[in-house]
Amino acid sequence: MNFDINGIRSQFPALNREVNGFPAIFFDSPGGTQTPQRVIDKMVNYMIHHNANSGGVFATTVETDELIFNARKAFADFFGCDWKEVSFGENSTAINFRLSQAIARDLKPGDEILITDIDHDANRSPWEILAERGIVIKSVKVDTETLTLDMDDLANKLSSKTKVVAFNYGSNAVGTISDARKIIKLAKTVDAITVVDAVHYALHGVLDVRGLDVDFVFCSAYKFFGPHIGVLYSKTQRMDQLKTLKVSAQKDHAPDKFETGTLSHEAIAGAAEAIAFIAEIGSKHPQYLNESHSKNSQRRNNVICGMMALEDYEIPLADYFKDELRKIKGLRLYCPPRQQLCTSTISFRLEGIHPLDVAKRLAEKGIFVWAGGFYAVGLMRALGLSDSGGMVRIGLAPYNMKEEIERTLQEIRSIAAAL
Repeated sequence: MNFDINGIRSQFPALNREVNGFPAIFFDSPGGTQTPQRVIDKMVNYMIHHNANSGGVFATTVETDELIFNARKAFADFFGCDWKEVSFGENSTAINFRLSQAIARDLKPGDEILITDIDHDANRSPWEILAERGIVIKSVKVDTETLTLDMDDLANKLSSKTKVVAFNYGSNAVGTISDARKIIKLAKTVDAITVVDAVHYALHGVLDVRGLDVDFVFCSAYKFFGPHIGVLYSKTQRMDQLKTLKVSAQKDHAPDKFETGTLSHEAIAGAAEAIAFIAEIGSKHPQYLNESHSKNSQRRNNVICGMMALEDYEIPLADYFKDELRKIKGLRLYCPPRQQLCTSTISFRLEGIHPLDVAKRLAEKGIFVWAGGFYAVGLMRALGLSDSGGMVRIGLAPYNMKEEIERTLQEIRSIAAAL
């Protein structure tokens, strides 16, 4: 594919950084990507020229209201929904806590909620806390060989008492992409509310909330080139029924009924610009469109093409990276098998060395990777890694190059050879 990697890289000022004389390699994207200059500029421009609270009649407040409205429309094209179904929050964890507490107002002791062992704790703890109210929390097992959800276990744990099914679309720890469509379809057999954590997935695939027929999806803009802000999609019918936690003067309809207090307007400006960045990439790759996209807006189609182009660039690099890592003696990969859909996230352990020590040695050479459990509490427990430092995690983004992979492989081989 004709992917303009140099043009992409030129838009990220962070890539000019050096550490100890080495050009920095940002393989830390599962914890948040770097930010293009246009996103930074959009946020600064808002603070200089448009900064105000919303809801007034003077110029800056009117401009702020317009900014928020246009940002909702941008994320509507990102999710594939209506702009009224888009709400903003501090971050995904805060959003899910508010969502779970609102849903719980209609639950009673003995009702059941189904979560999973592969989830980030942001989509476990907000539900587990509800056990204090007598609500039963069940967790779907993960197959520790394939690093996928045990779908038989999921089906067996569903019942007429199941009121919520909450799961992640993509694993932030090992990159597994779960069969969201199938899980949602199963949840619908018992009329359960579906809540999807798309924080990790949102950088790596097209979100189609209408096609999934999902009730709630949340993600974080800093995972896909934006600032630190959370975004929620909520199906209109579900949000209308929800008794949200809000002040009495707040509007009682979507999207306002879910948002508390003054929003981070500058972050909203940057998040919308991150969508524009993805859409611009997509405008150069129209080959991904087909007849099914004919009813979409142009921006929606550009977002779809952008996301698909990014993954088609990253996945072959990730496959090469994993193939080379498998050749290193004493290294164990924690990735799903090749036939399983996954993101360009790569996790591993080196025998005889703590994951954090591996990360530190790479950091000294300007290679930024993560080490630990990444809040994937259930998964680390299932893999027996909770008390031994978790894993080393590498994540590719569309500004990474094969040359960076080669340099990182060289350093990992050097660490392994010294053991």
